[in-house]
Amino acid sequence: MLFIVGGAFSGLDKIIEARSGSSGVGFNAEISPASERSTKDIFADVMPEDLLKFGMIPEFIGRLPVLTSVENLDKPALMQILTEPKNALVKQYQKLFDLDDVELEFTADALDSIAELALARGTGARGLRAIMESVLLGVMYEVPSRSDVGKVIIEKDCITSAAPATLVERVGETPKRARREKPSEEKSA
Repeated sequence: MLFIVGGAFSGLDKIIEARSGSSGVGFNAEISPASERSTKDIFADVMPEDLLKFGMIPEFIGRLPVLTSVENLDKPALMQILTEPKNALVKQYQKLFDLDDVELEFTADALDSIAELALARGTGARGLRAIMESVLLGVMYEVPSRSDVGKVIIEKDCITSAAPATLVERVGETPKRARREKPSEEKSA
């Protein structure tokens, strides 16, 4: 059986620092700036007794033979999550719009702003979907009822100042969805 436990573990860093003796008390104690070490370095020293003091039960800790820490995601990693995997968020939303025969495009600045906002909120990769959802919610409701829209462009302003998405008018051919709807309209007539 394999257990993988992940989370922020807020406050665990203070327990680890206290155990590792990074603070001193008394006349001969060295005075050092608070938290000289980065959180990443502190979590690298986690021990089972730290988890016990954190509040986990010994039976559970015993099932965690390997303890490790990971680095926080940076902006390039968040951008990669948005665009590169087979089921990347951007690709998922593009597919949703494609069902309505509409192309969805994100500018590089928009993707950069989405990653920056997730970092600022401290939500990491989990926050990317919430940001995308809030940016696209209005246009996702508007586009299906408008056969004149062929493309939606999301720019930086859509993320940073809640500006509306740019809707590009369809030129030339009738959208697939309009062609599918025509026969049903003729039947009802």
